[in-house]
Amino acid sequence: MQNLAIVDLGSNSVRLAINELRADGTYREVNRIKADSRLSEGMGPEKILQPKAMARTITALRSFRPYYEHLPNLIVRGIATAAVRQARNRKEFLAQVKTATAIDLEVLSGDQEAYYDYLGAVNRLKVKDCLLLDTGGASCELVHVKDGHDANLISVPFGAVNLSEQFHLDDQVSAVDLFSAQVFLRERLRDIWWLNDAKHLPLVLLGGANRTLARMNRQQQKILHVENIHGYRLTTDQVLYTFERLLRVPLAERKWISGLEPERADIILGGMLPLVTLLQMLDSDRVVFSESGVREGIISEYLSQR
Repeated sequence: MQNLAIVDLGSNSVRLAINELRADGTYREVNRIKADSRLSEGMGPEKILQPKAMARTITALRSFRPYYEHLPNLIVRGIATAAVRQARNRKEFLAQVKTATAIDLEVLSGDQEAYYDYLGAVNRLKVKDCLLLDTGGASCELVHVKDGHDANLISVPFGAVNLSEQFHLDDQVSAVDLFSAQVFLRERLRDIWWLNDAKHLPLVLLGGANRTLARMNRQQQKILHVENIHGYRLTTDQVLYTFERLLRVPLAERKWISGLEPERADIILGGMLPLVTLLQMLDSDRVVFSESGVREGIISEYLSQR
């Protein structure tokens, strides 16, 4: 048996997943840790990682070590996604991480991230035809799944954090800012020609903003085990109602909404806007949530290669 520790450095949070890999090709997750670090905060159009954000992230990475360093037959794989991928000073940051934690972070390309999302989600949900949407802090990954295969995929450089910062979606949102954000998203999504092939298909949702949407609705419906969102479904009307509910209240009030982590309240509107825009563009009637994504995709690939 081997132990595989995956350190996943996202734009808004850092996650550690420890899995036991068995000789028969199966695996079992034995621990999962999350720390909010918001690495992409303040990057701006210059795409420069800021010193405070880098320091927060490195502190979070160091805090993970006690959870895995004692394990036998250990493999540690570190991955970084959109914030590091886009950063002009990423070499400096990667060197700091290596010095402080001994982790060699692999910076995934946008296509790699989307492909691992596809591997992780499709293997667990067994979906045949859908549009997969992973909304992160600084990017969105889109995959058109046709007959169970990845027909087309793309990563686009906007997500919950940078949309919220660019269009002032953190507190009370003005009509002008909301309209500007919607126009921005529609123009960029319209350039993805193959999205027309995904019209009327359900959306399979991954990423922090989408998980938050699921938790809020499960809390509202008083469903037990709020965190157990895998396979959970919502209609488009339910998604739009939740978005409107969040839009109506200022940040201070939003922080008290059940199921919404207070530290995510300032970016939840920016995080939901790509989903809302796609639902309207594609005339989709429902969404399905997946707990499996990049990390599970990496495990599947590793097991198949082994």
